[in-house]
Amino acid sequence: MRTASRFAIVIVALLVVLGGIFGYTFYRFGQMQKQFSQPQPPAAIEATTARSTTWVQSIKAVGSVTAVNGIEVANEVAGVIKALRFESGDRVEKGDVLLTMDSATDEAALRTTRAEAKLAEQQFKRTANLLPKKAISQAEYDEAQANMEAANARVNEAQATLEKKVIKAPFAGSLGLRLVDQGQYLAVGTPIVEINMLDPIYVDYTISEKELANVDVGYDVEATVAALPGKTFKGKVSAINSSISPETRTVRVRATLRNPDRELRPGMFATVQTVRPAERDVVTLPRTAISFNTYGDFVYVLKKNDDGQLVTERRSVETGDTRNGRVEVTKNLKAGERVVATALLRLRAGQPVEVTSDDDTPAKDETSGEEASN
Repeated sequence: MRTASRFAIVIVALLVVLGGIFGYTFYRFGQMQKQFSQPQPPAAIEATTARSTTWVQSIKAVGSVTAVNGIEVANEVAGVIKALRFESGDRVEKGDVLLTMDSATDEAALRTTRAEAKLAEQQFKRTANLLPKKAISQAEYDEAQANMEAANARVNEAQATLEKKVIKAPFAGSLGLRLVDQGQYLAVGTPIVEINMLDPIYVDYTISEKELANVDVGYDVEATVAALPGKTFKGKVSAINSSISPETRTVRVRATLRNPDRELRPGMFATVQTVRPAERDVVTLPRTAISFNTYGDFVYVLKKNDDGQLVTERRSVETGDTRNGRVEVTKNLKAGERVVATALLRLRAGQPVEVTSDDDTPAKDETSGEEASN
């Protein structure tokens, strides 16, 4: 009897505890529902306006900077370096001596060939004097003449070999790193130093075959490189390849750029705009006002709902060129429409918003309440 009463007391206690837990949980759930059902305050956003402007037509591509003249200087004959006349990074003019090699043996060989040529010339003159007197045959005369010409050829050969012991700059340009040292033996074809002509300079890039009709020699070109942000190099299209690559269906284009400060270097990756001599009207937005993703680009257009409250409308758009931080919108947006300017990821379609600043009106300084200067 006592056991049954104790069991009943335990059951009642458990029911009271569980009832309390379930009651508190139900109360909290109701409070949360009540909280969520309350209208959310409008999100603070920055707005911008789609603007109509005139852009010069251009074709954007990527390419690589190439020297007009750029080689790795090497020797044609073997020898030991006698004197170095340059340092890494020097600027040189055409014909400047870069190094000389020991030439004692070649100078001796040249003196020998000159002596042989002098003797052959004297023998030819004697033969020439005897031929009219019928003292020698025509064959002997021809042989003497051939010996003289061969001796002179050997002199020229020795002279050319001697001159190749002096390495000169083939054109004006900037030198790279010195790859040889004083007293080093140079086998034929040993790299000595790189030399590049840097002003002007080429940029080679490719365009699609469908754009070929829109590019011609003489068109203006603007190029930028990652190493020099914010700087634009200008030039003109100087050549277009005569064939199209069958693998990529693209054609190579070469432009010549001005590079007076020699800031562009061969091998730099470049973004190139080929400008056509024509203009077109476009609708543009700041880059931050557009969400770019694999499912399609979109913007949040600002609209008023039936209650007159400003809300967001998600709208898919198509984009075109990008220039100076603004993107061309080619479809689904009209000039004058207002859109959300930044922080698109924290918004959703139909969300109430409140504009805190607009690019058409001066922004307010949060601390002083005065208009911030642009």
